Amino acid sequence: MIDSYQKYLQEILIDEKTLQQRITELGRQISADYADCEKLLLVCILKGGVMFLTDLTRCINVPHEIDFMAVSSYGKGARATTKNVRIDMDLTAELAGKHVLIVEDIIDSGHTLHFVMEMLKARQPASLHLCALLNKASRREIPIRIDYIGFEIEDRFVFGYGLDLDEKFRNLPFIGLVRTEAL
Repeated sequence: MIDSYQKYLQEILIDEKTLQQRITELGRQISADYADCEKLLLVCILKGGVMFLTDLTRCINVPHEIDFMAVSSYGKGARATTKNVRIDMDLTAELAGKHVLIVEDIIDSGHTLHFVMEMLKARQPASLHLCALLNKASRREIPIRIDYIGFEIEDRFVFGYGLDLDEKFRNLPFIGLVRTEAL
């Protein structure tokens, strides 16, 4: 039952309407920036980026392909992270000569995206850029250039709209703050 999320919800941080408006703006900006591009590839980082990618791709009006990567760097628990990154599922598309835009749900420490970007650069794309729905700049340990940012957020534990709470509640149409005492 979808209402079961309510015991974990402190407050709605970004509501559905605000999310969709910003994603539409990002889509317009990406479309303008890649207007003359013939080989645009959106690379979604699974699992959290799927909802964002799905809505974003409908707002991009230039031809593009999509592909997926599954990357692990998080341990169990709300904030467990490691500096060890593992590729659980690699891309199927060739990157050489393509303009690659990584689509990510949230960036905090920067370790995972730094690893992914370095790995993808070695595959010789024409360009490599990053689009993140959420940016937690205060948690950054490694500098990461984010070309398209949906929202800057404070260092709070969030869930919904692709972001999970123990693999649940990704389906919520909003991003909420977790009531940590409910964990």
